[in-house]
Amino acid sequence: MSAPAAAAELDRTLAALADPHRRRAVDLLSHGPRAAGDLARELDLTPPAMSRHLRTLRQSGLVEESHPAFDARVRIYALRPEPMVHLLRWLEDAERLWSEQLVAFKAHIEKDT
Repeated sequence: MSAPAAAAELDRTLAALADPHRRRAVDLLSHGPRAAGDLARELDLTPPAMSRHLRTLRQSGLVEESHPAFDARVRIYALRPEPMVHLLRWLEDAERLWSEQLVAFKAHIEKDT
């Protein structure tokens, strides 16, 4: 994946996770797939509000939607790992940068004392 494409994907992931309801939905889905109605009840959201949040999560690539064979009206949502892998890599790079900066700063301070 090119750097601009990876950056755009990371931006979509972070934008989707900026909302506390969507973060809580991701937390719930981390325990396994759930029906949209179950998520709405658990998050105390109306079905239309939950639908909007799930649409954002789906468009960001964080979740995927499926329909059980027994009822096509039911929508089951599950996490997709790829966006979180990109987020984790970005966080690891940021942590490495800050660790290097702090080590260099410490060395600088200790040199002058």
